[in-house]
Amino acid sequence: MSMKASTNHKLLYYLNNWVDITEQEEAIILSAFEPTSIKKKKDLLVPGEVCRYVYFVTKGGLRSYFVDSKGVEHIYQIRLDNSWISDLESFFSQRPSKYYIEAMEDTQMLRISHERLEQLYHEVPKLERYFRILFQKAYINALERLNATMWESAVERYNDMLKEHSDIFQRVPLTYIASYLGITPESLSRIRKKK
Repeated sequence: MSMKASTNHKLLYYLNNWVDITEQEEAIILSAFEPTSIKKKKDLLVPGEVCRYVYFVTKGGLRSYFVDSKGVEHIYQIRLDNSWISDLESFFSQRPSKYYIEAMEDTQMLRISHERLEQLYHEVPKLERYFRILFQKAYINALERLNATMWESAVERYNDMLKEHSDIFQRVPLTYIASYLGITPESLSRIRKKK
């Protein structure tokens, strides 16, 4: 299987988990997504730019973060293989983003623009349901993260992260994981030693 076929297969596999897609519809969907890649440490998005795409990560890892007035980075999303990443606020409003999206590894993706996604809804109407579910989940995840930082202990947040990404510690620097969890690297080390 070629790299392109393998990449496309992953996207179709995740779409088919939610909606039944015919072969004809598969061809339409694949033509709407553009394969792209980015090297480790390069930016996919920087503050002040409008986020024009939603990305499906087929292989690699990305993080989104913002930098506060003191110059401290706060990681908002960590996304590894077979997951979606974007700044949805900027993507839907088409206003400038406040976030960076940076590659943590050499990363291969499929991307779709705002305009092309709207077209795709007309061409394959059942996909509107998939993306509605996807965007609802993204909103719920954002609220859960906000609530977790207020109500859950660092250990609970750590355990939730491990459930979601069992291989995360092999692939993502500890400083990034600590920032995502809203704790210091020292606190993260203490939690890991107790496990």
